[in-house]
Amino acid sequence: MHKGFVLLNCDLGAEEYVVEELNNIPEVTNAYVTFGAYDVVAIVNADTQEAFEETVSIKVRRLSRVLSTMTLNVINS
Repeated sequence: MHKGFVLLNCDLGAEEYVVEELNNIPEVTNAYVTFGAYDVVAIVNADTQEAFEETVSIKVRRLSRVLSTMTLNVINS
């Protein structure tokens, strides 16, 4: 299992819409509206690194009203 956090900036006022869209992606376990440098934080879980990368690049980053993302990969120790 591969886990990571995706921090998103979106259009002004689109935070709730983006969270709703993220919650429709099976690999997204939770999504939250936040205050600060990023508008939304999503937790992504995938079976493999490849599936994780595909989820972020194809399913998350291409959502309408998403302006930019930063991905934080969790490293299992």
